[in-house]
Amino acid sequence: MTFLLVAASVAAAEDGRTTLFRVVTVKDEIVIGLSGEELASIGGSDASAVAHALAQKGDLTAWQYNVHRAANGELQMAPSAKIGLLSHASLRVEPYSTTYVVAPHP
Repeated sequence: MTFLLVAASVAAAEDGRTTLFRVVTVKDEIVIGLSGEELASIGGSDASAVAHALAQKGDLTAWQYNVHRAANGELQMAPSAKIGLLSHASLRVEPYSTTYVVAPHP
């Protein structure tokens, strides 16, 4: 049985296209970004929809985001790798907010 704790609000990127979420397990935490299209395909745009899709499907593919320096020298949240998430008994999905510009993923 999968048990997910989920926060209820959304952390949207400044451009409105990429929404960031923090995924927390017992071992670590990562930040993922989902486009509006990806969120529509899972049936929602908040952390609850992401958690529900992960619980229903058992896995989810997303882009991992990290802080990187943009071409103009400013720091931004940028996609670093496409990853697969597996449903786990102690997983938590929550919105993630940042002061950095969020770059869209490919």
